[in-house]
Amino acid sequence: MPDPQVDAPSVRDQGTRPDRTLVIKSGAGLEDPERCVQAFTVAATAVAMGVTVSLWLMGDAVQVAVPGAADALDLPASASLSDLLSAVLADGALTVCTQCAARRGLGPEDFIAGVRIAGAASYVEEVLAPQAQALIY
Repeated sequence: MPDPQVDAPSVRDQGTRPDRTLVIKSGAGLEDPERCVQAFTVAATAVAMGVTVSLWLMGDAVQVAVPGAADALDLPASASLSDLLSAVLADGALTVCTQCAARRGLGPEDFIAGVRIAGAASYVEEVLAPQAQALIY
């Protein structure tokens, strides 16, 4: 008997874009490199698979969106954070929490191009949207 977990075709095998949006929230920044890179790895992988991705940076993670910050992180056996960040920005959405940025003295001019700044209401709206799947790192 076939195992549905093993034998089910993947999104990539089907050649279609999933109808669901993956909303990923990361609160881990450069001080917690493994968790930080995990969130970006999942986001970049999903983007490469054609999934609609919205990556939210909250808490210390907002510092990753400052120019040059991603270059400072080097995690063995991992894709570079800079490459993962570029992949997400190319075909996904990257949002920085308004309050988290303000608490760190950061404003719109302090972030790389393509970053959106939004608050909790926008996050809740995305997570509660039909066909959204939320992941938290």
